Amino acid sequence: MPISLTLPGIFIEKYIAAVPDFPEKGILFRDITPLLQDKEAYHYVIDKIIEFAKSVGADVVVGPESRGFIFGAPVAYGLNAGFVPFRKPGKLPRKTIEYSYSLEYGKNTLCMHEDALKTGQKVLIIDDLLATGGTVHAACKMVEQVGAEVVGLAFLIQLDDLHGEKALEGYNILSLIHY
Repeated sequence: MPISLTLPGIFIEKYIAAVPDFPEKGILFRDITPLLQDKEAYHYVIDKIIEFAKSVGADVVVGPESRGFIFGAPVAYGLNAGFVPFRKPGKLPRKTIEYSYSLEYGKNTLCMHEDALKTGQKVLIIDDLLATGGTVHAACKMVEQVGAEVVGLAFLIQLDDLHGEKALEGYNILSLIHY
């Protein structure tokens, strides 16, 4: 059964900078770098995601390029689990599996090494932001294509007005901050 965990963002919201008109006019960009620069805030976020990962039984972590790496690798370390990077085309040196998908501004493709995940592994996918859900939906499809199970999705930020959770129905979702 899907769950959606939320936390009071009072503590961590103050570490997210709002940058108007970036990357283009009319967009309010949520900059996570102040959070990353503060050791207590960063540790707090990683610890909360690790708690979620344990609660869903994850034994491997996937992070889409590139901000999924920022949160995924330390969570994998904290779980004593492996980390699998999902990259853009041409970035992985061995044979890959690819999945193309649509974004707000066009199309994109995610790739993973074909032997990166094993049948039956329990996967937590982590990214910094849930907007329309396209990137993480693509990641879910690739995980499932190789017979692994997506047990949870974790995000620092969820943009509620974009309804990305609809593209991810049926999955356990943790979003630490909602805008």
